[in-house]
Amino acid sequence: MQGNAKGFVTNGEVRGENIALKKSNVKNLTRAAVRLGRREKEIVRNSIIEAAKRFNQKILAVAVYSNHVHIVCEYVDVPINVIVSYYKNAGRVALKECGFEGRVWTKGYDKRFCFSEKDLRTKVDYVNKHEKG
Repeated sequence: MQGNAKGFVTNGEVRGENIALKKSNVKNLTRAAVRLGRREKEIVRNSIIEAAKRFNQKILAVAVYSNHVHIVCEYVDVPINVIVSYYKNAGRVALKECGFEGRVWTKGYDKRFCFSEKDLRTKVDYVNKHEKG
């Protein structure tokens, strides 16, 4: 959530804690924030890996947290917004099939591109380190 003490990303820029922004966002929630449990995280993870097959996209690392997902994947010639939408939908449908009700994802996403092997390795290592999120 924007304003979170752990930091958050806006327009590709990492920002620090902002208590006023967090309070405003909490106040504007129309329903309780979603928190995925261990079972739900595994369902989402598996659905993303399965969905990647549609684009013939290799997932290099994926970490599903209680409230967000990190994915490092190889480039494919499909617009990133299409891929993100497909992965979000795959997770939502898989959760619904297992009895999870309610909205799961917010609008938008953050993307970071890797322009070197070092950048790629850093991102894969970060996501793998946090895989148990």
